[in-house]
Amino acid sequence: MTIRVRFALGLLLASVIGGTVWTQSRGPAEVPAGEKLSSPHPRGYICYRAAKPPVLDGKLDDDAWKSAPWSEDFGDIEGDRRPAPRFRTRVKMLWDDKCLYIGAELEEPHVWATLTRHDSVIFNDNDFEVFLDPDGDSHLYAELELNALNTTWDLLLPKPYKDGGRAIDAWEITGLRTAVHVDGSLNAPRDRDRGWSVEIAWPWQGIKELTAGRVPPRDGDRWRINFSRVEWDTEIVEGKYRKIAGRKEHNWVWSPQGVIDMHRPERWGYLEFSTAAPGSVAFRPDPAHAARDVLHRIYYAQRAYRDKHGRWAKTLDALGLADLGHPSLIGLPVLETTASLYEAHVTLRRPDAALRQWHIRSDARVWGD
Repeated sequence: MTIRVRFALGLLLASVIGGTVWTQSRGPAEVPAGEKLSSPHPRGYICYRAAKPPVLDGKLDDDAWKSAPWSEDFGDIEGDRRPAPRFRTRVKMLWDDKCLYIGAELEEPHVWATLTRHDSVIFNDNDFEVFLDPDGDSHLYAELELNALNTTWDLLLPKPYKDGGRAIDAWEITGLRTAVHVDGSLNAPRDRDRGWSVEIAWPWQGIKELTAGRVPPRDGDRWRINFSRVEWDTEIVEGKYRKIAGRKEHNWVWSPQGVIDMHRPERWGYLEFSTAAPGSVAFRPDPAHAARDVLHRIYYAQRAYRDKHGRWAKTLDALGLADLGHPSLIGLPVLETTASLYEAHVTLRRPDAALRQWHIRSDARVWGD
């Protein structure tokens, strides 16, 4: 294969934004082998335009929410190979000229929370989390976490932890509003609760910082999003809840990640905006899914190759991917390398006969021409 050389600048955003950085990453630094990465299409959700904004009280019982469909129930972060969650979690979404609205319902027989300071490490409590990447390039995305006390933690990720990213927790979501309702009693072990629910109003002004694309979106636009619920096993000691020592948290998500790591944006689901009548639109799979998947197989194979050899592979042959292809692609991927960086691209065969190239580089940023 002919090797062409191109110098690609890495994203240096963390050095110019400033503020406190956060470096903790939950889950192992697991790198699946390239030949095992091929993944199913992520889940998709049609987000309909709201006739009127929801009343932000943590409850999902007002008229605004009635037309919004529920998502599928959450599953384990690793997918079907792990047991299904023991408590139900689901979400619904709406949008209008001002905000993206997110509602979540979390079944929980014993609702508890301890953290009250904004920007605490909220996943040390049971929590609900949102991950949002409007332009779907796996870089410059947001994470929002909140607990049953409505304590929040908002983070800006210039790029994923696995690619050297350092989350900026000094960043604040402009105009964010959240509300929580507990269906039962908070921090009261003597009774059994039904759960808690969440409402989030995320203004477009707070999303414009994440993308150069159009905000607010238009009918048919699609973004990448995922949701996670962290659940700890607890016991009651002296009339109070306490985490059971030595047990790891459960991670329940909307669109499965395949590994215990929410910071794999390529695995997140799709959020499709619609102005049609609620319930009248079916989600359309991403026509570029095969291109994205092939590029990520190269990406993970390159990581494994570098771990073993201390350098990037210069050919698909060296990665064991010489026959990597797909009917929706024209020809094989092209790999370009330098001593310290690489870029791979594929050409997508679209149904309308138009050609489009998709690219990935060594820091996992993915984009289409």
